[in-house]
Amino acid sequence: MVLDRYARRRIAAADKALGYSLLDRFHGAEDDYSEYTQVAFLVNSLALADRAEDLLGMRPDYCVGPSFGQKAAASWTGALDFADTVRMTAEMARCEQEFFASEHQDVVTHSCVRVPAEPFQEYLDGLTANGDWYDISGRLDEGFLMVSVREHLLDGLKKAVGAMGGYSMYTMRPPVHAEAFGGLRRKADEEVLSRYEIRDPKLTVVADQDGSVVRTADAMRTMLLDTFDKAIDWPEVVDSLLGLGVRKLYITGPDNLFRRVKCTTRNFDVVAVDPKSVLRSTLRPAKS
Repeated sequence: MVLDRYARRRIAAADKALGYSLLDRFHGAEDDYSEYTQVAFLVNSLALADRAEDLLGMRPDYCVGPSFGQKAAASWTGALDFADTVRMTAEMARCEQEFFASEHQDVVTHSCVRVPAEPFQEYLDGLTANGDWYDISGRLDEGFLMVSVREHLLDGLKKAVGAMGGYSMYTMRPPVHAEAFGGLRRKADEEVLSRYEIRDPKLTVVADQDGSVVRTADAMRTMLLDTFDKAIDWPEVVDSLLGLGVRKLYITGPDNLFRRVKCTTRNFDVVAVDPKSVLRSTLRPAKS
């Protein structure tokens, strides 16, 4: 963000929209999901898309913004102006913090990979039988799931995953993408999104929840709200992109997930445009 000219240009515009220095606030942020971190993610994703378009010849036919990437997709496709997207992202982050400060404080979202479908479903059914709650917050690949549970169940979930030969990855606090968070959806709609004018996207968007095609302002607005109480389904997105004839993906942003899962790599020519690769090219000595 300091060295890349594309990022610096986006940061200057973000600072103007926010009324403060994003770099200063981001540097001091200790929360992975603070408004400063989320705006920085947005800025980096768009700056890297700028770079891909300018230097790599990226000319996209479709756009997908999984999870936090939805806001970058809204800006990139022209459904929202960049300044409005920056402000909306910061306000949405504050809205989420306020909601989880009083609601669902004991819920986390845990990611696990290599879990066999039937035994894992039996484990989840056992939670229901015991009167416990869970929700699937994301399907990212075969055997790769995001599961929301109450925190007192987390250790048991990790042990069950390990016993099945799976691997526990990371746990998100606050949690994400669960049907139980309908209250957050309503709060975000009423207090934030209702104040912004969403336009028809200039580029067709594919929704990260189910792979549906988004071409209108109403559909874009629905997708932005669905992120709060509907699970991500990346394999459905992959199937939709394949059906649309997509064979090459430019994944622009600080992503170490969607560009690496098997359903992505086995179906597409993947061009990863991420901060680390850009930094390496920026710092590489010039040839004599």
